[in-house]
Amino acid sequence: MIEYTDRFFRGLDLWSLGVDEAFLNVSHSAATNDDYYLYTLSEECDKCPYTKLQRFAAAKRHTTVKIDAARRLGLRLLDRDVGQYSFDNDTVLCQINSAQLGEFGVYDLSLRPDGNGCTLETAKEPVSIYLPFLTIALLACAAFGLVRLARYGLRRSRAAGFQQPAASDTAAGDDTAHSSNEENDRKPTQSGPGSGQVTPKKRLQSLDTFRGIAIMLMIFVNSGGGHYWWIEHATWNGLHVADLVFPWFLFIMGVCVPISLRGQLNRNVPKRTILSSIAVRSVKLFIIGLCLNSMNGPSMANLRIFGVLQRFGIAYLVVSTVHLLCHEQQVQVQSQNRLLRASEDIVRLKKQWLVIGLLTVLYLVVMFFVPAPGCPSAYFGPGGKHLYNAFPNCTGGITGYIDRALLGIAHLYQHPTARYVYDGMPFDPEGPFGCLPTILQVFLGLQCGCTILAYTEHRQRMVRFACWSLVLGLAAGALCGFTKNDGWIPINKNLWSLSYVLATASLAHALLLLCYYAIDVKRAWHGRPFVYAGMNAIVLYVGHTVFHKMLPWHWRIGTMNTHFVLTLEALWNTVLWNLIALYLYKRKIFYNL
Repeated sequence: MIEYTDRFFRGLDLWSLGVDEAFLNVSHSAATNDDYYLYTLSEECDKCPYTKLQRFAAAKRHTTVKIDAARRLGLRLLDRDVGQYSFDNDTVLCQINSAQLGEFGVYDLSLRPDGNGCTLETAKEPVSIYLPFLTIALLACAAFGLVRLARYGLRRSRAAGFQQPAASDTAAGDDTAHSSNEENDRKPTQSGPGSGQVTPKKRLQSLDTFRGIAIMLMIFVNSGGGHYWWIEHATWNGLHVADLVFPWFLFIMGVCVPISLRGQLNRNVPKRTILSSIAVRSVKLFIIGLCLNSMNGPSMANLRIFGVLQRFGIAYLVVSTVHLLCHEQQVQVQSQNRLLRASEDIVRLKKQWLVIGLLTVLYLVVMFFVPAPGCPSAYFGPGGKHLYNAFPNCTGGITGYIDRALLGIAHLYQHPTARYVYDGMPFDPEGPFGCLPTILQVFLGLQCGCTILAYTEHRQRMVRFACWSLVLGLAAGALCGFTKNDGWIPINKNLWSLSYVLATASLAHALLLLCYYAIDVKRAWHGRPFVYAGMNAIVLYVGHTVFHKMLPWHWRIGTMNTHFVLTLEALWNTVLWNLIALYLYKRKIFYNL
């Protein structure tokens, strides 16, 4: 049920392997004085040459090396050193194009005696890296059953007629939380679970739950996510689980903006005061993010300037300001056209769509028609050895160049995954130029918030959520050609590409639709336990960042070299922060900026 393996095999210490590592035994029987060279190519490195891994002395018939087994690998043996990279025009002794190795496995790569080709055989079968999911699920079910049994016992032991007061479901959350649920100016309607309309001033728990899912998922992936490659961020192009978290946060922040703004305007708060509060909150987010970047030492020479909260602050400032200045209190669609009446929520934002559209067009013009020095125009690659080492200093294309020019390379994020997979340059996935498409991300959330305000019936809202999800998803697929690397605009979190914005917004609408239907329409779920985290999201984000390497949130036992124990640790940290959120919720403590 876990990734257990005997410690020794053929004298090899399997427990010395790291997570997703295997042993590769390279052997030959040819009588030669020439050394051999092993080059490898991971499937996650798109359009890359093979990279040198190990030299094998001719005098040694058998040599064993540790090798990464997370993704499919290409293996290539050469009888001479061709440098750091081996290209397709090199003469090879043998080549395995796509080898699927496994964790804690042992494999034999044998060169034929005539030196013409080789064979790859499995000497020891790898362990199953997904079996721990079943173990963890059983443990979770057992824990849940014990908690329910304990609660049942407590209820049975209470005195007759005693009832524990329930925590209010309408307590105010953080600024993002409480603003997202002020549905004012509603006409009184029926409020039963099956009613077609929404109760006036009823808190939408689906929004808090959505936010809670995002923050809990963020804590889980920031804790390592069990070190499964498909949970961690995509190396360059692609969409993994971790790539959903940040845009979902931006989306739900956008949903909250029009709801909060309308509440303030209805209370006759002056626009100048609202604009001032928007600016103050944006500055707070930027400063907190900057402080978090200095946790490893506040060296001004290499302090990372931008980050997650910094991008939050900038996107919030632009979108909120545009919405406030272009806000129309009463808009009546005069046309008798059914389509116009059905798109009332979009028509109300026509000025905002124009402004945000112009910013998006400006971003695309720069991306496609302004080349970085020494790089081709419309280059969206990671540089380094991408495109067979054609543009090694073009990491991120014009986006990377603008960020380096504005901030200096020392003030960018120094450890992107692409730097180690593609041998590229430092690149900041939250850099300044990428804020332009992020503004569109938040605005799509704002449009969703306006849909909530414009329509009172559940069916009206859900149909529009579904339509937005479908349209945005198809648009994203069209831009990326429904492929990972070969489309017009690939889905890329590092560049925050337009297809990435549309794809993640599509999934956000779909998730919100599910939460809304289950929580606010059918009342089949109260959003627990995620709703607690959603009402103190900023506390949990800052807290899990500050205490990332401290007990009791994180711990190390032994080598920590299996997905099972790493997943347990990540889940422990996630659950612990949710318990903290539950404590704050019960005490009615909610922090906002």
